[in-house]
Amino acid sequence: MSMKYKVYIETSVLSYYAGRASRDVVIAGHQQSTQAFWKLLHRELMPHVSALVVKEAGQGDAEMARRRLDAIAPFPVLATIPEAEKLAADILTGRGIPTEFPEDALHIAIAAVGGMEFIVTWNFAHMNNPFTKMMIRQAVENAGFECPEIVSPDAFLGDAP
Repeated sequence: MSMKYKVYIETSVLSYYAGRASRDVVIAGHQQSTQAFWKLLHRELMPHVSALVVKEAGQGDAEMARRRLDAIAPFPVLATIPEAEKLAADILTGRGIPTEFPEDALHIAIAAVGGMEFIVTWNFAHMNNPFTKMMIRQAVENAGFECPEIVSPDAFLGDAP
């Protein structure tokens, strides 16, 4: 890649990156992909997080929280500005994200308002699924922003193991 793409690292990716090794085959596979993706981050991508990611990363087990926060310490942090809060509300209203999960809408909105080209997430339930992605894109574009591509870390790995 010659151009570095701006990527928003959502909290689920960070949790797989800094988490303890899992025996669950699916989780272990996500952890492996996330480790491989992390190696690409500074070489080929411009990673960003948000104040929301920092807040979420700092919750829970103290040792794991420290590992997550250390992992993202070098990344620029996008602020939660009023435009992002309004866009998050639009995404919820447009049924892009269920109203019970306003943080997921806010992640997308912060990334869109911040000019990110990709949102990297393991959240297949609400963010990275074909049905919600169409409605998310519609809400973001209707609000006058370009919608980042919502992908998992696997999307950047190609055939890499």
